[in-house]
Amino acid sequence: MERGVVARLTVGKDHFEVLVNPDLAWKLRKGGNVDLRSVLTAEVIYRDVRKGLKASRDELLKAFKTDDVFKVAEQIIKRGELQLTAQQRRELIEMKRRQIIDFIARNCVDPKTNLPHPPLRIENAMNEAKISINPFEDVEVQAMEVIKALKPILPLKIAQASLEVYIPQPYASKAYSLLSKMGSIKKSQWQPDGSWRGEVEVPAGMQPSIMEKLASLTRGSAHVKTLSVK
Repeated sequence: MERGVVARLTVGKDHFEVLVNPDLAWKLRKGGNVDLRSVLTAEVIYRDVRKGLKASRDELLKAFKTDDVFKVAEQIIKRGELQLTAQQRRELIEMKRRQIIDFIARNCVDPKTNLPHPPLRIENAMNEAKISINPFEDVEVQAMEVIKALKPILPLKIAQASLEVYIPQPYASKAYSLLSKMGSIKKSQWQPDGSWRGEVEVPAGMQPSIMEKLASLTRGSAHVKTLSVK
């Protein structure tokens, strides 16, 4: 097996990995124009690199709707977890930090003035709260955790939308976990067939993103209806 670092992505319950050149993979992840043939140190999609277990064609088609090694590898590198050098990790953490600050500045206001907090004020509050950033976790999921952590330090108010959600059985558990991280579950009903129906309160500005994530997670089978925005 050629040398390289591992990039991995979980799709549903399945794990996929590729071996990559860390510098070129990082460049590709940042949007650079890189030939995927030079990024991959082995033109193989693995289930487990360490054990040498390769993903089957059927597994790739099920998870990615294609068995093209380069198209799948590009998704894994861009969406998944990438082993980074210390400098690359610092750069990614700083990028995520800026995205979280921008999210809070766009979606939250000071309840006393109904005006947005300046980014510098949000950053200072994050420093005071000793917020740590996960370089691979979703920006919006982390932003919600940061907002909760900042409220004792920085008064924050965010417009909320109530969503009625139905998730079929194969995806219910994972979708429930996602929704509980991105919002507040107000009503929850597990159906006899294992599907889930409930009402979730989420930041109003996150509705398109949440619907997109649920559609991707459930392969378009989730049903979401906006009940109110306040």
